[in-house]
Amino acid sequence: MYVGALGLNNFRSYVQADIEFSRGVTTLVGPNGQGKTNIIEAIGYIALLDSHRVATDAPLVKIGTERATVRCRVMRDDRPTLIELEINPGRANRARINQSPVPRPREILGILRTVLFAPEDLALVKGDPSERRRFLDELLVTRWPRLAAVRADYDRVLKQRNALLKTAALARRSGSKSPEVLQTLDVWDTHVATTGAELLAARLLILDELKPLITHAYDVVSSGAGVASCSYVSAIADEDELSHDRTELVDVLRRAMADRRREELDRGISLVGPHRDDVLLTLGSSPAKGYASHGESWSFALALRLASYELLRADSLADGEPVLILDDVFAELDTQRRTRLAELVAPAEQVLITAAVEADIPALLSGDRLFVKAGSVGRDES
Repeated sequence: MYVGALGLNNFRSYVQADIEFSRGVTTLVGPNGQGKTNIIEAIGYIALLDSHRVATDAPLVKIGTERATVRCRVMRDDRPTLIELEINPGRANRARINQSPVPRPREILGILRTVLFAPEDLALVKGDPSERRRFLDELLVTRWPRLAAVRADYDRVLKQRNALLKTAALARRSGSKSPEVLQTLDVWDTHVATTGAELLAARLLILDELKPLITHAYDVVSSGAGVASCSYVSAIADEDELSHDRTELVDVLRRAMADRRREELDRGISLVGPHRDDVLLTLGSSPAKGYASHGESWSFALALRLASYELLRADSLADGEPVLILDDVFAELDTQRRTRLAELVAPAEQVLITAAVEADIPALLSGDRLFVKAGSVGRDES
């Protein structure tokens, strides 16, 4: 699998751009602020319907315009699939596959699979639990696109339950009784437990598969300087006590919500569920967050992405090898880590790299060069 072409209209800094890509390594070279990351952000958005830089669609649309369009030709076994996505902030986005409209944009998920490593990934190690939850959930959707609907359903029912808890909390503080609210809360408990159990089971499964890959990737990147591991942290039970069976997890979540109902009613918010969980990253016997050096944190973040790539690559016979994207990462790495990373990614079917300084790219990753300047992309450096 590889990206054969990308077309942009009113996306970020681009009024219009049409870019051809080939298999192997392609490096987008240009000074900072010229639009390199905008290109790979558009590719990542086609793959996940999400940006690695912003939480909403509005910044993706060029200022002064109403909508942006991204077109991507994905090649698999030399067979092209054209994906077109119209981004409409504040309104429903629209998508087409091979020029035919699809009912929902998420129908395009799974056609293009990517793994993107960017400077923002340092937050996977040093940041809040939400960063690590997002890492897992995006990998879930990349591997099993149907889970995008599960995530959306969970977010929806959780929002409804939180609204009900807030109403109940206000009623309790005013001294009024509202038995109908408690009855309705039982219904939403069931909805949250059902969707939450499916999401939780998928997270546990994929993390089990990732663990040895993360340990191996960190060992390779750091040249054996430490042992990386990870574990799932849930408020409802220890990881080794959590079943992977969805039916059992529904019961566990319902019991946990019942146990904490009084506290939830007092605080007016849901305290149980996958939205409260975390992934503990460990180096040796110490948590990476707060203890790992800057270099160790970079190596761990890189190991998480490389492990994701290897996991998806193992599915390549059925789904195509993922496109590997490295956004301005070589400037952040020392010479040893640059070399190790280059050796690991060079065999990939397609690697897309952005760099402000061409000399930062190891010689092993020589390939196509595209020069980006002031919103234009070409093969001529001038």
